[in-house]
Amino acid sequence: METQQKEAPKNILNVAKFLRSSSDLKNRQGILNGKRVVYFKGKSALKALLKESYGKLKEVPKVTSENEAREVLQEVLAHAFFLRVERSESGSRKKLEITSYQSWAEDQYYAWFYEGSQLMTILGGIGLISVVFAAVLFPLWPSILRDSVWYLSVAILSLFGVFMVIAVVRLILYIMTMIVIPPGIWLFPKLFEDVGFVDSFIPLWAWEVPKKKVKITEDDEVASGSQNVNKDLRTTVEDVDDEEKFEESKDDDDKKVD
Repeated sequence: METQQKEAPKNILNVAKFLRSSSDLKNRQGILNGKRVVYFKGKSALKALLKESYGKLKEVPKVTSENEAREVLQEVLAHAFFLRVERSESGSRKKLEITSYQSWAEDQYYAWFYEGSQLMTILGGIGLISVVFAAVLFPLWPSILRDSVWYLSVAILSLFGVFMVIAVVRLILYIMTMIVIPPGIWLFPKLFEDVGFVDSFIPLWAWEVPKKKVKITEDDEVASGSQNVNKDLRTTVEDVDDEEKFEESKDDDDKKVD
């Protein structure tokens, strides 16, 4: 299987890489020979190759129709990047079995035997091990570095505490002012809005802006109904005029014929 994948042309390998990492391909979890594997339905892969994101790729087979997409997927299957499997419907996690007849079909399921690039996984593992190792060796760090980390952690916790205090104080102030001088006052009204850090504290305070409610009165309903009636009457008059003009033109044509 690995030999078949190594012998695959570069453009077919690029297709397998695209599908393996594509968010357009709906991957599922299943059990094959007692091991957890990822599988997908053929129709999902067909749709992924017809997406605009695939068309922007370089060094991949050109796909402009469903037939061309089927041919490309059949070639990817021929190099064993994924294999056709049968799925059992029993149990919460589907059990899969490789079929003896390997062909491409939209209504069939295919299990991945290609993991794609493992670079990010390897880098992530190295980074996690490095962080754990550095934490274990914390007592051996230089005193300046240890003090810097301690001050940084205290500063972050203090900043978080200040935000919590401001949130509580502004809520209490709003409730008090809403009762005494409605509609109430907000301290730092943009504190939790999607703005910059400095803009979150500008202005210092502001009145609560009441939400405007649109109330439809009976007069509005009558006016709206009148507008609709007038519109219907205009349409009817226009239709009558058109019919009269048509009859007049027809009579003129008959006279000319006579």
